[in-house]
Amino acid sequence: MKTHSFYEEFDNLPNRITLFRFFLIPIIIGCLYLTTTEFPFAKMNQSTLNWLAGWTFGVAGITDFFDGYIARKRNLITMFGSFLDPIADKFLVVSSLVVLLHLGRVDVFVVIILVLRELYMTSLRLLAQNEGLSVPVNNIGKFKTATQMVGIPFIMTNASVLNISLPVLGEILLFVATFLSIFSSVVYSLSLLKKLKIKRMQKHENRNYE
Repeated sequence: MKTHSFYEEFDNLPNRITLFRFFLIPIIIGCLYLTTTEFPFAKMNQSTLNWLAGWTFGVAGITDFFDGYIARKRNLITMFGSFLDPIADKFLVVSSLVVLLHLGRVDVFVVIILVLRELYMTSLRLLAQNEGLSVPVNNIGKFKTATQMVGIPFIMTNASVLNISLPVLGEILLFVATFLSIFSSVVYSLSLLKKLKIKRMQKHENRNYE
């Protein structure tokens, strides 16, 4: 990782985009929460608020792609950005799932599995980092993220388009994401265990040569 100045480490375009994603989270939560209130404006505009939440989540998901792309393209990958980006993703997904659960639009077991998976993967990466290893994202994890990031805003819209129920489609995608989250967690775990085993063997061999 390239050494950056203090200014480049914290104040750069990828980090600004990530911070913008943080700013979008309360807008999403606020729109969804308003649909449960008795305010005249909210009651008359429930559909608009649902769609606004869905589109805002979609924009937030797109910013997740752009901040990483720009960071790699301009060689602006920093320690602060590497810490901030996954935190923003987890805040966005977990808070959205909790609100959708409160609204009764998602299954409680789906939310439990997806949230626990996020916590587990964070712990796994901390373990890997402590051992000087990495847990790269594989294709299963990428597909899980994609289905999740499409399914959640579909459920938020709470509407149908061309006689297709977006919430039902979103629920299907979330069930797929749930299965993939379990499968990818197992793959990540086995991969890390293999790397830890190799590292332990190398340490043992080095001691024997000393």
